Amino acid sequence: MGKKAFALVKASSVIVMVDVAKNQVSARNCIAGTVSAVTKGAVNSEVTISAGGAQIAAIITNDSVDRLALANGKAATAIFKASSVIIGVDQ
Repeated sequence: MGKKAFALVKASSVIVMVDVAKNQVSARNCIAGTVSAVTKGAVNSEVTISAGGAQIAAIITNDSVDRLALANGKAATAIFKASSVIIGVDQ
């Protein structure tokens, strides 16, 4: 029997899109979900996307949050390249 594993992705490596269906991207990890939190800072915001029980955080500019009209409940997709993923296992 295998071990339980988890994946870590640095928030600054996550891209947020709101209309993936119209666009093609090279990243293979596209996880659709819903914005569950937006925490604005002086320049950047932390955007949390909930998807299938998982929480994915992204650090993006405040301008991007405004341009994409990101708010709680809005559909959004978290995108990241496989090279940004670190896999861990429980001991």
